[in-house]
Amino acid sequence: MEWLINLFTSTESVAHIALLYALVIAIGVLLGKVKFGGIALGVTFVLFAGIVAGHFGLTAPVNIITFIQDFGLILFVFMIGLQVGPGFFESFRKGGVTLNMLAASTVLLNIAVMFACYYIFFDTSNPHNLPMMVGTLYGAVTNTPGLGAANEALNSVFSDNLPQIASGYACAYPLGVVGIIGATIAIRFICRVNLSKEEDELKAANAEDTHVKPHQMHIQVSNAYLAGRTLMQIHDFLNRDFVCSRLLHDGHVTIPNRNTVLELGDQLFIVCAQADAEAIIAFIGPEIQVEWEKTDQPMVSRRILVTKPSINGKTLGQMHFSRAFGVNVTRITRQGMELFASPRLPLQVGDRVMVVGPEDLVNRVADVLGNSIKRLEAPNIATIFLGIVIGIIFGSLPFAIPGMPVPMKLGIAGGPLIIAILIGRYGYKVHLVTYTTTSANMMLREIGLVLFLASVGIKAGAGFLETVVQGDGLKYVYTGFLITVIPILIIGTIARLRYKFNYFTIMGMLAGTYTDPPALAYANQSCSTEAPAIGYSTVYPLSMFLRIFTAQVIILLCCGA
Repeated sequence: MEWLINLFTSTESVAHIALLYALVIAIGVLLGKVKFGGIALGVTFVLFAGIVAGHFGLTAPVNIITFIQDFGLILFVFMIGLQVGPGFFESFRKGGVTLNMLAASTVLLNIAVMFACYYIFFDTSNPHNLPMMVGTLYGAVTNTPGLGAANEALNSVFSDNLPQIASGYACAYPLGVVGIIGATIAIRFICRVNLSKEEDELKAANAEDTHVKPHQMHIQVSNAYLAGRTLMQIHDFLNRDFVCSRLLHDGHVTIPNRNTVLELGDQLFIVCAQADAEAIIAFIGPEIQVEWEKTDQPMVSRRILVTKPSINGKTLGQMHFSRAFGVNVTRITRQGMELFASPRLPLQVGDRVMVVGPEDLVNRVADVLGNSIKRLEAPNIATIFLGIVIGIIFGSLPFAIPGMPVPMKLGIAGGPLIIAILIGRYGYKVHLVTYTTTSANMMLREIGLVLFLASVGIKAGAGFLETVVQGDGLKYVYTGFLITVIPILIIGTIARLRYKFNYFTIMGMLAGTYTDPPALAYANQSCSTEAPAIGYSTVYPLSMFLRIFTAQVIILLCCGA
């Protein structure tokens, strides 16, 4: 039995370290699925499992724990950046600007409430109290990457006796999850929201939202002015994007191109943006019913998957599908969203392209685009680690700011996050294939997260009970609750009464600002539309960036003085 005892007690052993992390992560993940009052803490329970292990002396060499912690954090934030990158800048369009302003205001209010609690409830002469409040802040807003960024910044401020801010995080986190949902419910009663009315308004608004979704229709040329004119001339005169994928003329079906000449009575299959449909019908001719399968030339419509890296970043106009291949592309499906096939739209690996034409020509296009699902199943490891290299170098660049005791660095959290966002959005321009399947992204992200949480918990475990029972643990709990609730009540009420946002959009916006999946799940259960998810995804990228960035700013500006 000595071998078994050594396995659990020999901290220098590789087998012991692997066993320790495996146990902490497995137990934490399993317990995270247990619901308390209908709410589960999820993978964050790994932190609590690590604290218990550390409290009972199950630990490992500090340098190894630190390496695993930092590598897990890098992997976690980089995969988040890759995920949010494609939609990061687009999230500022239209109503997204206001939502992101409200989200940024919420982040700043969280920090303001944190400082107010620090000066009211804590001894400001103790240099460890402010870092512990920063840990409490990130537990209150349920943001683990921010905790990692703050923890990393502390290493440049405290040469020894590093504050274990994970204790404050752990104290505030459970009530943070509950407080987000509870405060969101409180807004409903403060603003006297009628849920059924809100949902009806959303459905009516969605029915009018016609600018993005592709619209398909059959029309007949009845405008005498168009007789003898080419599709390109008609397109230029209308000044609206549309694709004509089939033309029926004198009983024969053809795939038209920009030089195809139209005659009166021709029947067309048009794909365009919904907002342009009425104008196209008014100019060309009325909608009709056409049964293409009864014509003499067989046509097929097929979704083709873009899997060849050489296609990445090329626009539809550069591909010349109509002239070079004799087919037409009518729409693109990207990350679950259908996009109109504008000539200016760049293709990305992972896109599904709807191609219409004779079967043999469609097959040629499939060969050009790749259409190999197997090729997409493996993540692009080279891009991921190349991005991490650039992110670490970028995060290590010192920025001298007047008044700061040490130069500011974005660090191993901020640097990889920013580079991942830029690669996710613009990587195709330098021929980097950034596509990663959702399952692969989630797997790598979750592995990074649990490694980070387990490491932080094991480190903090030795002094956690003393902090909670004999120290300021109770203060971290109720100040964390104040940090959670007060900004939500203020910003949520303003969003409703001042900016007239739909309540379900506000729910999603608040969940995204706190980067809290349980709050989003609750919002989705309350609504049958996608409004909460849209609100969440609109503010999530900027909120995640601000949480990580402000964590380091607070530590370097305030704790390093």
